[in-house]
Amino acid sequence: MKKKILIVEDEKAISGVIHNILSEELPAYDFMIANDGLEGFKYAEKEDFELIISDIKMPKLSGTEFLRQVLSVKPDQIFVMISGHADIDTAVCCLKEGAYDFLSKPIDINRLITSVRNALDKGNLKKENHTLHHENKTLKRKVNKRYRMVGESNALKRIQEMIDKVAPSDARVLITGANGVGKELVAHAIHAQSERSGKPMVEVNCAAIPSELIESELFGHIKGSFTGAIRDKSGKFEQASGSTIFLDEIGDMSLIAQAKVLRVLQENKVSPVGSEKEIKVDVRVVAATNKNLTEEIKKGKFREDLYHRLSVIEINVPPLDERKEDIPHLIGYFNKLIAQEQGTAPKEFGKNAISLLRNLSWTGNIRELRNVVERLVILGGNPVTEKDVESFVGK
Repeated sequence: MKKKILIVEDEKAISGVIHNILSEELPAYDFMIANDGLEGFKYAEKEDFELIISDIKMPKLSGTEFLRQVLSVKPDQIFVMISGHADIDTAVCCLKEGAYDFLSKPIDINRLITSVRNALDKGNLKKENHTLHHENKTLKRKVNKRYRMVGESNALKRIQEMIDKVAPSDARVLITGANGVGKELVAHAIHAQSERSGKPMVEVNCAAIPSELIESELFGHIKGSFTGAIRDKSGKFEQASGSTIFLDEIGDMSLIAQAKVLRVLQENKVSPVGSEKEIKVDVRVVAATNKNLTEEIKKGKFREDLYHRLSVIEINVPPLDERKEDIPHLIGYFNKLIAQEQGTAPKEFGKNAISLLRNLSWTGNIRELRNVVERLVILGGNPVTEKDVESFVGK
């Protein structure tokens, strides 16, 4: 089906000339002609036009009002307006209202062709941008699905509501909860739904890095600053500039490193180890801990001022034993995921098997449940039965 262009002009001689010229120049397009703004609006409501060429001075509905009415329902519609000499001021107003261009009467043929071609190019660019925006939104939804918290419990719904509210901002977030509850999934979801999602989130496990290396890891170092520093190295904060840094298990960070992180949060600058140079960074910080930081502050193991800087928003992820209604959903999710990883079809889980798994205590939380589901998928029958659970789950 051909793309369409609408000509709205009350003088038939002028609309005929425009039609004849453009139909020769643009054979890939179909043309429709309306004799006034009211008729033009009826066409514009029913049809999709790549371009509308409209006179300004018309009976029943002026070109200016016609432009406004169409843009109110189709804000991306491209317009070229036609004006008499006395209507130049009005034509300029039309540009401010959203028209792409205007042509003065008598119409110059070359000017008409150039304006129409440019307007069509503009429309194509808008559509490409809309497509790209849609693809980005689709991609973002896929990312969100990958890192979504699986389940239907009220606790989980509250967490998702918090994520939806906080993600678009740059507010710092502290995620608390026991090991294995899925704190990193919350962090990923926050980043995936943020304006910084175009760049990858930088992750740092503060508990896994020796205390003597944490500063170098976070802030970088220069060559020769310590034994083994054979070249300059950028730190995680610098790498995360323009994105999000996830400081996992921040409760295990040394007090010296805490002081330096506090300075970064206050000044948005980092100094590599061994250097006096300051590097400006633009980083959103999301942190997580399995410790009670209030208790750690009392023990003198965590800085209170850093805690208040990090916990602008605090999200607590409850243990799996407090949201057992999510267990059947998680079993189904892990069953499909493991089957995909192994290139096999998912197994069925019998109702009694699911009921037994739901009633167990999960001190290792979601991480432990995933391991158990994988064990049952490998060792259990199809369907996985209550007897399989009793045989292969040592609880």
